[in-house]
Amino acid sequence: MKKQAFNPYLPSWEYIPDGEPYVFGDRVYVYGSHDFYNGYVFCMGDYVCWSAPVDDLGNWRYEGVIYPRNTDPLNKEGKMCLYAPDVTVGPDGRYYLYYVLDKVSVVSVAVCDSPAGKYEFYGYVHYEDGTRLGERPGDEPQFDPGVLTEGNTTYLYTGFCGRGDKSRHGAMCTVLGPDMLTIQEAPVFVAPGVEYEAGTGFEGHAFFEAPSIRKIDDTYYFIYSSTVMHELCYATSKNPTRDFVYRGVIVSNCDMHIDTYKPADMPAAYGGNNHGSIVQIGEKWYIFYHRQTNGTWYSRQGCAEEIRILSDGSIPQAELTSCGLNGGPLEGKGEYPAYLACNLFTDTPSMYIGGDRFPKVMQDGRDGDEETGYIGNLMKSSTAGFKYFDCKGVTKISITARGYGSGNFEVRTELGGECLATIAIQYSNVWETYTSHINLPDGVHALYFTYVGDGYPSMKSFTLA
Repeated sequence: MKKQAFNPYLPSWEYIPDGEPYVFGDRVYVYGSHDFYNGYVFCMGDYVCWSAPVDDLGNWRYEGVIYPRNTDPLNKEGKMCLYAPDVTVGPDGRYYLYYVLDKVSVVSVAVCDSPAGKYEFYGYVHYEDGTRLGERPGDEPQFDPGVLTEGNTTYLYTGFCGRGDKSRHGAMCTVLGPDMLTIQEAPVFVAPGVEYEAGTGFEGHAFFEAPSIRKIDDTYYFIYSSTVMHELCYATSKNPTRDFVYRGVIVSNCDMHIDTYKPADMPAAYGGNNHGSIVQIGEKWYIFYHRQTNGTWYSRQGCAEEIRILSDGSIPQAELTSCGLNGGPLEGKGEYPAYLACNLFTDTPSMYIGGDRFPKVMQDGRDGDEETGYIGNLMKSSTAGFKYFDCKGVTKISITARGYGSGNFEVRTELGGECLATIAIQYSNVWETYTSHINLPDGVHALYFTYVGDGYPSMKSFTLA
C-alpha cells in the first residue's frame, strides 16, 4: 500500500537539512548534512542517506550511515563537523561525495560503488601541482560544494559570502578533470555576493551560501541561498561557468513573497538558513529545502514542494504545504500529527526562529529517540496551519493537547475567515483529546488552528471525522 507523503518527508525524529535529491534507478536518494535534536551547532552527525521509490514518495527507507565524520584524514578525532555535501556520478560510474569540514577550507571527496553504500575517502580537490583548492594564494575559502558531471568534466560550485566581508566576492565554479580531483580550470565567479551585487541584477538576492547545480535541456540552473537566508533562489545560463542571470525565488522557508493566502510581506513560519535543490521524479518537478524546529537554528528538517518549470524556463515560487511530495491534497479524514504544520506564527511577525518567544515544533526525549513531534509553547494568538486536505462529509474535528493552558482553539479554512469550530481545552499534564462539531464544506481546504486562551499548551495532533 502506498503511503501519503508529508512535510517533513522523513520521520519527525530525523533531522537531515541541506538536502540534495537525485534519482538513481527507480529510487530517489537524498544526501544532506545531519543535525541533532537539541543540537548546539549545525551538522553534528555522520552522513546518513534516505531513499524512496520514485512511485511511492511517502515510503522512505533509512539507508544507514554512509560516511562517518572521522573518516577524513583531517578529522580522525571527529572534532570537526561534516557540512552540506553533494553527490555526482563520475565517468567511471562510481558515486562521488563532495564535502567541506567546518574548520578547513578545502574540498574533500569520498567514493562508493553504489548510491547509498559505505563511502571511502578518496582525496582532496587540488591543482595540478598538488596544492589543494582553497590553499593557493588568492583562493577564497571553500564551502558547500555542489557538483555536476558531464562526460569527463565535473563542475564544482562553492562559496560563502557574508554581509560586510569584502574579501569574499561570490559563488565560484571550478572545473575538474576525469579523476574528479584535479583542477583543469581555476575558479571563476558565477554569482555575486552581497558586497558586489550592485548593477548585477542580483540586488536583494545576492549569493550567500548553499550552491547547487542542475541542467535541464540546454540550460544550467544555479540554485543557492540568498543573503536573507530563508529563500532559495535560482539563476540560469547556457554556459556552466559564466553568464548566469538572476531569475527569482523558488521557495522561502517562512513563505515570504507568497500572497495567495496572506500578504506577501507576512512571514507565516519561523525561518532561517536554507539549502536544497530541484529534481524531476516521474513527470513532476520538486524543490527540496529545510525548515527550522525546536526554536533554534540547529535542528533542521527536510521538506519538499512541487514546482512548475514554465516554457520560458522560469519557476514560480512554491507555497509551503504539509503535503509536498504527495502529488495532491491529503485525505480529509483521520488523524494527522501537529508537526506537519507548514504555517506557524503569532500576531508578532518574525521571519526567523526565535527560541521560546514563539511556538515551535519539538519532540520528547533526546536525539535519536523515535518520538513523534508536536507543537509546543503555544500562546495566545498562535496559529498553526496545515495544507491541503480533500474533505468530504467532515462533521467532527478533534485536537489532542496537553500542558498548562486553558482556552479555545478556533478552526478556520482561511486566515481571517469565519470560525468554523471552537474546541475548548483544559489544563492537563497528559495528552487529552477534545472534540467539537465543525461545519466544513466539501472541497480542498487549508486548516488553521488559532489558540485563544491562557498558558502555553502543546498540540500533538488533530483528527477529522
